[in-house]
Amino acid sequence: MGYQENSRRRGKPNEGPLLLTDRPLACESTEFLVVGCGPAGATAAREAARAGIGTLVLERDAVVGSKRVCAAGLRPGFCETFDLPRRLIHCDTSRLALFDGQGDEHEIFFGPGHTSTREELDAAMADLAVREGAELRTQALFRAIGRDGANTVVEYADLANGVRRAVSARVVFFALGATARLEDASLGRIAMPRWRAGLMTTLQHRVYPAQPVAAIAYRTLELHYYASRDDRQIIAWMFPKRDHLAIGLGVMGKIDGEALRAELDAFAERVRARLYPTVTVAAVKTEGHLLYGGRARPCVSDGNVLVGGTAAGFVDATNGEGIFEAAMSGRFAADAAERAIRRGERAGARYAALVERRFVRRLARRMRLMRYLERRPRRFAALFAQLARTPGLGEVLLKEDCERTMSERLYLYREAVRFGFRSFACRD
Repeated sequence: MGYQENSRRRGKPNEGPLLLTDRPLACESTEFLVVGCGPAGATAAREAARAGIGTLVLERDAVVGSKRVCAAGLRPGFCETFDLPRRLIHCDTSRLALFDGQGDEHEIFFGPGHTSTREELDAAMADLAVREGAELRTQALFRAIGRDGANTVVEYADLANGVRRAVSARVVFFALGATARLEDASLGRIAMPRWRAGLMTTLQHRVYPAQPVAAIAYRTLELHYYASRDDRQIIAWMFPKRDHLAIGLGVMGKIDGEALRAELDAFAERVRARLYPTVTVAAVKTEGHLLYGGRARPCVSDGNVLVGGTAAGFVDATNGEGIFEAAMSGRFAADAAERAIRRGERAGARYAALVERRFVRRLARRMRLMRYLERRPRRFAALFAQLARTPGLGEVLLKEDCERTMSERLYLYREAVRFGFRSFACRD
């Protein structure tokens, strides 16, 4: 694809990526271009800039993290893994409470995990990237992609000044989040035409209690799995924060706004009855967003163009979380970019191999598991009961394949066989 492309498609501002237009634009250059400044993009920018790679980040929002809506549960050791300040952590949660379709609670101890908010997390990660030397441009909306010899040209809308600009880069990393419009065939091998089929509609309350709620809430992550009123599978959550509780739910596909709000209000009432029945609520903030709960993108690289984080579908389908995978994919993107720029290696090949080895296969297994459970919802109860009565299973499940010992792999295989026998007998 050449930079001087035809303009067979002209887009409105809210449409997906297009071919580059034939209008002449001043085209600046950089070594590594990152599109999106969430955990994936910020990690990639920070680590590439630290390695001495010229790095530019384009972020569509005016303030990084200001529009991120997420329960923001972080796995144990997240801050240490990515060298982040502990001040980001709101609560250390050593307890995971899983609720099945009948409302029965199954508790698991691990950890501890952590909670934060995406506003704080993303802003802090972006700030660290800038401190390392990355350049960050906000209000920069990705519009199109093309080729200019060995380089990739990205066109974006400068929303602050109302103009269109272009950047030529040796390596490009797309980290656009769940709303990534990387579907058009013009994007080459990274295109995923059925991307929208994997989107989840979610709604969340931030409940600000005037007094402390039940003490157990501040050390617990709650995940609830049950059927909606129209028999669609719902994943709901309660995550404690420093000054509020994040109470929300998600359902695959589109759902009427009124119906979604009714589902959330009913769920929030059940949480209130357990955790703060007599506590005065000072304020409630309601926010909606899209998550991704489908299969990972079949191809996450094309030459020196890479896709990571939620934009690549690196999300655990069993719980909707993908912050760790996003940040790790950013680390791999920075590594691949450095090798491509310094040594002439193929960035796409190295990046794809790294993410495949680290977590893509695990995420594929989690997707298959989720679909298996959904076919007979009572299987959720069977799995949760097994996790609750098998100390250590959760800790082993948190590890990647490459981190597990042979004995741990045999242990997981044995537990999988046990679950298979129990789940076979489940009837709804």
